Amino acid sequence: MKHNYYIFKSGRLKRKDNTVFLETIDEERKYLPIESIDSLHLFGEIDLNTKLLNYLNSYGIIINFYNYYGYYSGSYYPRKQQVSGYLLVNQVQHYLNKEERLFLAKQFIISGVFHMVRNLRHYENTKEYIETINRELSDIDEVTDIPALMGIEGRIRNVYYSAFNNILKHGFLLNKREKRPPNDPVNVLISFGNSILYSTVLGEIYKTQLDPTVSYLHEPSTRRFSLSLDLSEIFKPLIIDSLIFYTINNKILNLEDFDSKEEICLLSEEGKKKFIKEYEKKLSTTVKHRKLKRSVSYRSFIKLECYKLIKHLIDDELYKPLKAWW
Repeated sequence: MKHNYYIFKSGRLKRKDNTVFLETIDEERKYLPIESIDSLHLFGEIDLNTKLLNYLNSYGIIINFYNYYGYYSGSYYPRKQQVSGYLLVNQVQHYLNKEERLFLAKQFIISGVFHMVRNLRHYENTKEYIETINRELSDIDEVTDIPALMGIEGRIRNVYYSAFNNILKHGFLLNKREKRPPNDPVNVLISFGNSILYSTVLGEIYKTQLDPTVSYLHEPSTRRFSLSLDLSEIFKPLIIDSLIFYTINNKILNLEDFDSKEEICLLSEEGKKKFIKEYEKKLSTTVKHRKLKRSVSYRSFIKLECYKLIKHLIDDELYKPLKAWW
């Protein structure tokens, strides 16, 4: 079984004895069996060389890099092993066709909002927020362009975030969503969790024939895999937000896991490890799939979403986004 490896300490990664060898600055030495690596997540300052990169490339292993604050900054993306010119042409055509693009963009929003409402229904005193969200969502059929759609999504998300203070306990509050930089513990967890999810979605896209740079809700641009942002809209409330509520309300994370420096709030290394541990547990949690009649993990749901999108792009089956039934 393959695993994601999260490396927080600084040091060096290299190929040694036909596997991956980690040597940290405090002289910790560890072998990472190449067959067990799904992806690498580097939070520390890690030295690499081309010998290692070529080795990882032969196994299709993505390396995700995170900055000083712990947020995703980029990936080493090996040469894709799953490619299809036919699918790429269709993927681009659906972007260029205004109606096709708008349809897919709406589906991502509809699924994401469904999971926001699903989260709120688990808690008391959220009925008013749910009603406001549903009123905003009712206008989506009338939307004729992406900017207007993004406007609805933005208003819904503001209402959704304003409900957090009715859910969170133990002194955690979200006054306003702030991204650059996040200035309180809840904002930090949202940004950190979304960064981890983004890299996970990218890894699942990589395993398919989809091109991660061609997207529909988010505008394709240079230096980002925007299709990962599209698909992440579905899973942010389903995975990340529910984890934030769980880790805070069950005291897995506490205010001592955060440090504030000059109006910037940071999640400690120990806090990151706690959150990632719960994140990996969530990804491996299984649910009985109604159509497939077998247990499927949360991580597999991400890959299945990629395959559903592929079927839509090649006119095999109309895309219907995930709406969690459990």
